[in-house]
Amino acid sequence: MAATIRFCLLVSLFASITLTTTVQAHVFDVTKYGGSPNSDITQAFLKAFADACASPIAAFVVIPDGTYQIGVVNVKGPCKAPVEIQLQGILKAPVNTPGDAWFTFGYIDHFSITGCGTFDGMGSAIYGKSKSKTVVSYNPRAQNIRFNYITNGKVEGITSKDSKQFHINVLGCKNLIFCKMTIIAPADSPNTDGIHIGRSSDIQVLDTKIATGDDCISIGDGLQHLTVERVTCGPGHGISVGSLGRYPNEAPVQGIWVRQCTFKGTDNGVRIKSWPDMEPCEVSDVHFDDITMDNVCNPIIIDQVYCPSNECKSKGPSKVTIRDVSFKNIKGTVRGDDAIMISCSPAHPCANLCMSNIDLTSPTGKAKATCLNVKPIITGTMNPAGC
Repeated sequence: MAATIRFCLLVSLFASITLTTTVQAHVFDVTKYGGSPNSDITQAFLKAFADACASPIAAFVVIPDGTYQIGVVNVKGPCKAPVEIQLQGILKAPVNTPGDAWFTFGYIDHFSITGCGTFDGMGSAIYGKSKSKTVVSYNPRAQNIRFNYITNGKVEGITSKDSKQFHINVLGCKNLIFCKMTIIAPADSPNTDGIHIGRSSDIQVLDTKIATGDDCISIGDGLQHLTVERVTCGPGHGISVGSLGRYPNEAPVQGIWVRQCTFKGTDNGVRIKSWPDMEPCEVSDVHFDDITMDNVCNPIIIDQVYCPSNECKSKGPSKVTIRDVSFKNIKGTVRGDDAIMISCSPAHPCANLCMSNIDLTSPTGKAKATCLNVKPIITGTMNPAGC
């Protein structure tokens, strides 16, 4: 921890020196707009961002080291030139955060958030509560950060802590990279997905640690080309494609690569899920490679009868088509015995499902594999057998 703090301070010092000497006229520091630690900097931030967005050349919004209160922020482009937020301090959300998100950034080309700072959603104050004397108007859908229609963006180094719902929600974005981040909430915090991505293309999540009460990464409809590499997930519910097929006109999901990731103590590992007998959709070209499972309850899952809390109107077969999926070089330990559970739709059996070099063991020595409505192509090691 001490080494991390020193590193962050060095990065902050280097950035300050660089900015001061090279682009001083285009640095917008919230402390120059009346913001100060241990106070509400909402208006200072909004004014600094507005000036940065209006800058004719690249601009930096700087939040120095310190702890700050900040209310709901919703800023939109287009901006005249690239904008980067450099966060070194800790931002704390209101306990009662109105709306569906604390921070919303939308319609900006070339937008970045960097630094060693923290977005603290203050969800710890309301987890397990719907209403109390201190939490009068708890809104369970307040996410930490929404990115709407961002193109050519990067989010690096920051921490998202204790969001009240999803930590990060990505919609309609293109060419957006998340790297070297920390996303954290208690294991029992509800609906605190680390990163939810939908209707976007060319997204990368790299070298990131995610520990939450729900999916580390959840993938909604319309996502095209996602790369997830060197992500550590746990606790949480794993990495999930879906659930799909619940709503009309869902767009296909295509081109997902999850590589060199580690799952520690998660409820699930890598998963594709769809609702039964509701709406059609398609999932294709999805690949899970070089994955380590450490005490994971359900390491490999395709679940086309996904129906939480018996919400399904019908129990008929799923109308979602799944094809061109691979699970390769997946090893580790299972908490329980269900190592592989593949349950495809009888109406649309999974097509071209490949499994190669799977080695999953359980404490009982009775790990099992179940495959329904699919004939997987199996090569190399297959432990446990059964498919």
